Amino acid sequence: MKKLLAILCIGLGMVTYAQEFEISAELKPRFEYRHGYKTLAVDSLNAATFVSQRTRLNLGYKSEKYNAYFSVQNVRVWGDVSTLATSDKNGTTIHQAWAEAILTNQFSIKFGRQEIVYDDQRMFGNVDWAQQARSHDALIVTFRPNENNRIDLGLAISAESESLFEEDYTVNNYKSFQYLWYHTNLKDFGLSFLILNNGYAFDDENDEQQVDYNQTFGTYATYAKNKLNADASIYFQTGKIADIDLSAYDFALNVHYAITDSFNIGIGGEYLSGTDMNATDNKLKSFNPWFGTNHKFNGWMDYFYVGNHINNVGLIDLNATIAYQKNKFSAKLVPHFFSSAATIVDGMGEEMSNGLGTEIDLVLGYKFSKDINFQVGYSQMFATESMEVIKGGDKDATNNWAWAMIVVKPTLFKTNFKKEEIKD
Repeated sequence: MKKLLAILCIGLGMVTYAQEFEISAELKPRFEYRHGYKTLAVDSLNAATFVSQRTRLNLGYKSEKYNAYFSVQNVRVWGDVSTLATSDKNGTTIHQAWAEAILTNQFSIKFGRQEIVYDDQRMFGNVDWAQQARSHDALIVTFRPNENNRIDLGLAISAESESLFEEDYTVNNYKSFQYLWYHTNLKDFGLSFLILNNGYAFDDENDEQQVDYNQTFGTYATYAKNKLNADASIYFQTGKIADIDLSAYDFALNVHYAITDSFNIGIGGEYLSGTDMNATDNKLKSFNPWFGTNHKFNGWMDYFYVGNHINNVGLIDLNATIAYQKNKFSAKLVPHFFSSAATIVDGMGEEMSNGLGTEIDLVLGYKFSKDINFQVGYSQMFATESMEVIKGGDKDATNNWAWAMIVVKPTLFKTNFKKEEIKD
């Protein structure tokens, strides 16, 4: 009977498509104690304590012809509205809403609100640590000539509303971007190249809005064999920002070695160029990791590049990693030694030491089940006078940060089914 049905399907030109539909959720409450998080503490101000929470509902659809994804979320701080409130403070927002048309086995087009994540997330990441996370309104054309190579072309253009004529763009966001990303796998090596053209609006001396474009280009490489893992990257930036010439660069190297199946150690370093505080030329030399998941880099206390330290003295970050993971338990200790990449001067114009301080990060994790994960963390900053100059606050205060988080990601519903179509 099955053979007869197959013959009939072929004769009628019937095509069967596999499809998948899934509904999932995420709840991520996080308690934080902040006394010197992002900037040095001041003795006259008490530490902040609060609980923030992300709540998401996700719907995903996959088929041979197209894929689609929809994610709505609410981000709140416990107590930000009263228990009898008739409306929410932040409301519900669309984090992702995209569709991907699979044109051929090699070509696809993905468009809509979407996360863009590449490589180690230094230049493009979803910033998942932040409760709101990051997503873009963009179109991405993907070409996969084979399983080891991929090319993405990304395009975005921003406006505040529909209009009949050109209007100024005042959102703290890019006016447009275009990028090309290529990745290839070469046995033990992975290699990526990125070219990004990034446009931001600014008001000129006549209070008329203009758009300047800057360019980021570089490469990211990985190596993994036996117990050794390493990655390296180098990026350059040029062009203009607000009519100021830009010339900046970033390079990084990290090496990790698995002593045992459970115990891993590593060392790393990153150099992000900066602009001298006593510079006399009208040139910006500060590197900006535009859309990266910057919380992942340069210390978890977020003193650098997490909504701050932009167009500043840059950074030299030397760090080490001691990591342990066995069964459901994990632990990681990461000390960072920070210095500026450019000259720091005090209020009197005197040059300061480049040393900024030392940060110690510790995180413990326990995976209770496939859907539930517990994490706690503690960080402390030991700052210098130079850090006081660029951040303010008091280096001698106890600058620390502690947090505890539960991440719950259940799959609420999932089904696989087939759709049959008769071809003409």
